[in-house]
Amino acid sequence: MKSSAYLAAWPWTNLGSLKYLLYGPLIAKAIHTNFYGENGGDNWCFHILLVSLLRCTICQIWTTYSNMYCLSSRHKICRKDAEFDQMDREWDWDNYIILQAFMAAAAHYYLPFLSNLPAWNAKGLLYVAILHMGPVEALYYWLHRAFHTDFLFKNYHSLHHASITLQPQTTGTATFLEHIVLTLIMAVPIVGAGLMGGASMAIIYIYYLLFDSLRFMGHCNVEMMPESLFRSVPMLRYLIYTPSYHSLHHTEMSTNYCLFMPLYDHLWGTLNSKSWTLQRSVCAGEDNRVPDFVFLAHIVDVLSSLHVRFLLRGFTATPFRSWWFLWPLWPVVIPVMFVMWIWAKPFVNTGHKLKGYLNHTWVVPRFGFQYFIPFAHKGINNLIEEAILSADKMGVKVISLAALNKNEALNGGGTLFVKRLPNLRVRVVHGNTLTAAVVIKEIKLHVKEVFLTGATSKLGRVIALYLSRKGVRVLMLTNSEERFKSIQKEAPPELQKFLVQVTKYEAGQNCKTWIVGKWIAFKEQRCAPPGTHFHQFVVPPIFELRNDCTYGKLVGMQLPDAVEELSTCEYKMSRRCVHACHAGGILHLLEGWEHHEVGAIDVDKIDVVWEAAMKHGFKTVE
Repeated sequence: MKSSAYLAAWPWTNLGSLKYLLYGPLIAKAIHTNFYGENGGDNWCFHILLVSLLRCTICQIWTTYSNMYCLSSRHKICRKDAEFDQMDREWDWDNYIILQAFMAAAAHYYLPFLSNLPAWNAKGLLYVAILHMGPVEALYYWLHRAFHTDFLFKNYHSLHHASITLQPQTTGTATFLEHIVLTLIMAVPIVGAGLMGGASMAIIYIYYLLFDSLRFMGHCNVEMMPESLFRSVPMLRYLIYTPSYHSLHHTEMSTNYCLFMPLYDHLWGTLNSKSWTLQRSVCAGEDNRVPDFVFLAHIVDVLSSLHVRFLLRGFTATPFRSWWFLWPLWPVVIPVMFVMWIWAKPFVNTGHKLKGYLNHTWVVPRFGFQYFIPFAHKGINNLIEEAILSADKMGVKVISLAALNKNEALNGGGTLFVKRLPNLRVRVVHGNTLTAAVVIKEIKLHVKEVFLTGATSKLGRVIALYLSRKGVRVLMLTNSEERFKSIQKEAPPELQKFLVQVTKYEAGQNCKTWIVGKWIAFKEQRCAPPGTHFHQFVVPPIFELRNDCTYGKLVGMQLPDAVEELSTCEYKMSRRCVHACHAGGILHLLEGWEHHEVGAIDVDKIDVVWEAAMKHGFKTVE
């Protein structure tokens, strides 16, 4: 929703992430002042940079709070979650912080009283409060109303109102002109206090950080102001707004124009009559929405633990990558990991809707390597069982287990829970039938021979049996002759010749179709001939080390177009794509199947599940 109007676009739009280099002169000046300046030199640039950093930090705190289900779900105002288009629209929400940093630097040059300010001046706090509650609030109110006139709204203010589900980042999502006006308004209390001899560094920090905090609060989509407080002191309703109060401005735009004080809406007749009743209902309400489907995920590694919705919002809206800016967080995550190991429960990460069904992703607070420590198995299974019992008690219809949560050595592909809990109403699903179908459908029709690693695993077994039915020769890499013979006997006698045991990777040196179910490094990949395509159903995916070969993506499916409220990418999957086992669980719900899908995969169900997926609008990952 870009406008071509004058001063609508930001001057550094074309710079992308390089816009942060604009802080360079301020950083250089701050370094020079602190390390090479004279004693008592003005440290204004340092304070500008520190305030900018603190403002971004405050936004992150509000983002974490508003997107953390366990803290905020009961008091959500708009029940619909943000989507990817909103993430993209609000990507550059912090442009205004850069703008105000440079306007502050310019103000320091032109306003002598900003030089060498004292650390604290008690009179300044009173001056700033009076100037804000009077001129600033009134001026903002009328300018805000002006931006709702046809011309200004269409060309400038409509960008901010494109978001109905408010997020803290919505605060800064506006045009260049709007933020110039807002910055000038914000300057009134500071400049006024300075002219009256009350300015200080502490007042500047307090005012700007409190100003941002209140704006982030109003856009957080969670009602966190207690209704009992307003009932006890009714006058407070007109002195401080609430998130529900401001949310009405985004749904009924001709009301609730105030900055922070509803008093001005009351005085000039624009106060929404629903304001107090909405706040009461949101404060009293609980999140009674029970998910129909739960996907029980887990953390893959230390850095991917940061790819959760309530942390770095923009980061989770893209497929996971180990970006450079994540590595400094390693020391922070490690102690958290040990705390989670000692005490933590499955938590809700995100959700979406499909054909009226509410689907949640829950996360077991365990890291990938922990699943391969034998003494940790009991604790992990207890957490999974706790999640299953919680889902069953809530009335969830289907719970699907992610890759390691259904590990054969851990719980027999979910069989342990079905046997231990025979009276479950919730259906436990590993979703691997659809995973196998996706791998199989990727293989070209003309292929007559494949090399299969992880051949005796749950997926390897069923892929081998299915391909043998199609007359494809399967080179099954395994050192266990007993397990190979067991699988071979499952095939009809006339098809058993298509299943061939091999014990070395060199056996695949003439086969250009490799199906990887066990992680392989460069040494093993080197055995494949040039032009080989590596299909894979291994997590994490193998490294793409051969320039003369091609690599398939993680086994996944694109969700149907009808899915709503998606704003987070699932691990390394592209937007609107999920792992095939996740899609398999959703399909189990949509089809209304009553059986548990655990343990060994039924080869006869492969085509049935695939056809059902196509019927419901699932698509293969491009």
